[in-house]
Amino acid sequence: MQEIKRVLTPIDFSDNAGKIASAAAYVAGTFKADLDLVFVAQNFEDYSGFFVPPVNLPNLEEELFDSAQQRMVTFVEEHKATFETFGVSNVTSTVLSGDVAEEILAYATEKGAHLIVMGTHGYKGLERIMFGSVADKVVKTACCPVMTINPYRKECEEKTA
Repeated sequence: MQEIKRVLTPIDFSDNAGKIASAAAYVAGTFKADLDLVFVAQNFEDYSGFFVPPVNLPNLEEELFDSAQQRMVTFVEEHKATFETFGVSNVTSTVLSGDVAEEILAYATEKGAHLIVMGTHGYKGLERIMFGSVADKVVKTACCPVMTINPYRKECEEKTA
C-alpha cells in the first residue's frame, strides 16, 4: 500500500461537515499528511431539463461560487484549532464547480490523493433521489482508498478485557 501523504476531504457545509473534517484531520495528523478540503458547487447545467433557467443564471452561479469560497474561508478558520490539535500544518481549501462526484474524483487524481475521507451522508431529499449518492460514486471509482464516515452512527464503546 502507498504511504499516505495527502488526505482529501470533500465537505458540504452541512451540520456534519465539522465532524467529517475533524475525522480527516485526525487521520492526516496520524500519517503526518497534508489535508485538502474541497467543496463542489453543483453546476446548474445538470438541472437544465427540469426548469427554464432565468436570463441571469451565469450571475447567480458566480454569486453562489463566490459565496462558497467565503464559506470555505470561514470553515477553515473555525476549524483551525482542530487541525492544529491533530498536528496538521498544511491545509489546502478549494472550491470547484460541476458534478460533485466527478469533481472530487478529478481533484483526487490531479493532486495525487492517497486517501479520501468523506461522509456517507450530506444533504438529503430530492437532490439525493435525483442524483444518487456522491459517496457511493466516489467509493466505486476513486484512484485511492476511501474512508467513509457515517456522521449519524453512534460511536462504539471501547471494551476492556
